[in-house]
Amino acid sequence: MVRDVAALIGRIGVGVVFIAHGWQKITEWGLDGTAQAFEGMGVPLPTLSAWFAALVELGGGALLIAGAALPVVGILLAIDMAGALLIVHLPNGLLGQGGYELVLALGVAALALGFNGGSLTVDRLIRRRQPA
Repeated sequence: MVRDVAALIGRIGVGVVFIAHGWQKITEWGLDGTAQAFEGMGVPLPTLSAWFAALVELGGGALLIAGAALPVVGILLAIDMAGALLIVHLPNGLLGQGGYELVLALGVAALALGFNGGSLTVDRLIRRRQPA
């Protein structure tokens, strides 16, 4: 049970950060503003990438917290962070302004939690209710 609670705490912490970043892209910058920023950073297909990042971060963060569709959500969030790392943050190094430490930590945490999210999940609740 301690491992399950630890996984839940991890999912909540990582999920909240993803939700905040997705929410920021939609409400503070707007998707057009996010696309313009992505274009300036050299992100390919900036409009599509802005939508992908915002929706995956917002929705994926919520699903991560709930423990729903965990493997898929973990992979999508990891892909989102891999793109940010490789396209934007890698040239800035690991630490410092624009460094990739946060996107690396978030991406690997989401991937790990997607496959090891504990038993306190919506996924497990749904599996329990399915007939054998």
